[in-house]
Amino acid sequence: MARVTKEERKSIIVLSALKLFSQKGFYMTTIPDIAKYVGMSVGSFYNYFTSKDLLAKELVIFISEYLGKRIREINEEKISTEEKISKIVSMYFTMAEEKPEMIEYFLRVYLSNREIFGKECKGMICVSSFVTEMMIFFDEGVECGELHNQDFFSAFGLFMGYLGGMVFLHGEEILPGSLDEYKKDISENIFNALKSRN
Repeated sequence: MARVTKEERKSIIVLSALKLFSQKGFYMTTIPDIAKYVGMSVGSFYNYFTSKDLLAKELVIFISEYLGKRIREINEEKISTEEKISKIVSMYFTMAEEKPEMIEYFLRVYLSNREIFGKECKGMICVSSFVTEMMIFFDEGVECGELHNQDFFSAFGLFMGYLGGMVFLHGEEILPGSLDEYKKDISENIFNALKSRN
């Protein structure tokens, strides 16, 4: 049987911690809980992460890089801005269905408990991979004349407000249908709100 590398073990810890944090909450999940779930001693765990707060920061970076990579792939496609919006919405909703612990962590831990992350995650530092790709998306949309030129944070807030709001309602089991049923309408709403007014 192949030996697990240190990077692979670290990845297993990150994914396991995401699951436990989303199930039990950040404060209720202990390092011994995570170590037990992964099947390692607490001492071995500390070879990878010296504290729960450092692990918390690593999880935000992990999610940001995951989202950033997928948005970069969409940005590199030779398609219209409207089609890119549809693909970003679809990717985000699929992620919420297939990897709910990622969205759950981002919404319920990172955004709700900023004191955990301190100076290391001030501003957009820990989510820069994701935010950078969204900046590129907006810049290219404006440059080709399909999006109207506005402050990045206004556009970003509108876009992520739609996505975050729908995923939250889905997670709370308030939506009468699946997220898939809302992809078209949400994509159209976002494009109509951001499109060029010329």
